[in-house]
Amino acid sequence: MSLSTPPIVGLDFGTTNSAIAALIDARPVLAEFSSASGVTTTFPSILYFEQHRDQIRTRTMSTAGPAAIERYLAAEEKGRLIQSLKAYLADRRFDGTAVYSQLHTLQDMITLILRHLTTDAARTFKDVPRRAVAGRPVHFSNARDEADDAFALGRLRQAFEQCGFEEIVFEYEPVAAAYSYEQSLEHDELILIGDFGGGTSDFSILHVGPGVRRRGRTPKDIVGTDGVAVAGDAFDRQIIRNLVAPRLGLGSEYVSPPNKILPVPSWPYDRLERWHYLSFLNTAKNLEMLERLERTALIPERLGAFVHLIKGELGYKLHEAVRRTKFDLSQRADTTFEFTCEPLAITKKVTRLEFEKWIAPELEAITLCVDRLLGSTGVAAGDIDHVFLTGGSSFVPAVREIFVERFGAGKITGGEELTSVAMGLALRGAEHAGVPL
Repeated sequence: MSLSTPPIVGLDFGTTNSAIAALIDARPVLAEFSSASGVTTTFPSILYFEQHRDQIRTRTMSTAGPAAIERYLAAEEKGRLIQSLKAYLADRRFDGTAVYSQLHTLQDMITLILRHLTTDAARTFKDVPRRAVAGRPVHFSNARDEADDAFALGRLRQAFEQCGFEEIVFEYEPVAAAYSYEQSLEHDELILIGDFGGGTSDFSILHVGPGVRRRGRTPKDIVGTDGVAVAGDAFDRQIIRNLVAPRLGLGSEYVSPPNKILPVPSWPYDRLERWHYLSFLNTAKNLEMLERLERTALIPERLGAFVHLIKGELGYKLHEAVRRTKFDLSQRADTTFEFTCEPLAITKKVTRLEFEKWIAPELEAITLCVDRLLGSTGVAAGDIDHVFLTGGSSFVPAVREIFVERFGAGKITGGEELTSVAMGLALRGAEHAGVPL
């Protein structure tokens, strides 16, 4: 059953998942999406292309979100699965990719996801308005400076405009999460928000609460923001580097004429570590190179498994195996990583301690960012009333420990880790549209 048409929506386009919400009867309501496992309020930021042939012509069709995953998993002959597009926004070298000989720009592909997202959201809302408050990270993935951030934001704005949005207001994602957290407060607080996405970890220190809303917000209420291009995908990368890549040929050798032993090139495994890059390895040139190496490799079955992974477009299945491992290690001290990639089956026990050693550089980068924010704002840890952590990687014990050490366990809170940004954007949108809260 659809609800009334809201005047404006909050749209969180994420690296891994997206969500859309609107204020209905003075409360934020999330759009719901159908999936094979039931109704969900998150929409995987995944785009799937496949070809349909009839007697007259061949057509290329696209799906996104839960439907994309289901069609990909059901297909015997895999189409093209593309994911984590948000991570490319600041990368000036990436303009797009060819899918079945047709070039799609980055903005075009993001637009397709947004169209599928808003079409599916219309099953919850009577219609999706052409006004939106959209989330953005403090610093985009791969952004080296403010110019790169501005470039990325311009691309994202273009995608929204191509989708038909006539008015777009961008809000920092951790600030949006603060709007969501604020709804539970009975008095004003100075809070630190940590938003852990797929590509970035963003932090803000803000004054929030009922008193702030009554007097009207001012720019001074946002005390400071900072961010770092380290988050869930970076943690996944370490699992792939340590558990998967060596079994698929990284570090192995091959024979080059005349009988010279050389290491297998490492650059394809750099793509493997960024699982959303994996589909771009599926070109005739790359596969020819890997198959040539396989014929003279000292352990040919490992290169053969890598080729099978690429040809079979198994990046999503690999991502799911990595995600399960990361989730399990957030709940207990050890787990077993399992992934089948013919002719190899990878089964290996991994402990939380090992995982924390692998992600030590990423943890240090997050720690430095939090400390830099405190230092630049002059806010002491003791002045922070609460720390609100949101996003999937906020469950990683070593991540939470960073904040426990600085602020104490009693100040750490969370909730709606995957949808709080979208709900906060809806609240921000209501304020922008002049809707009473």
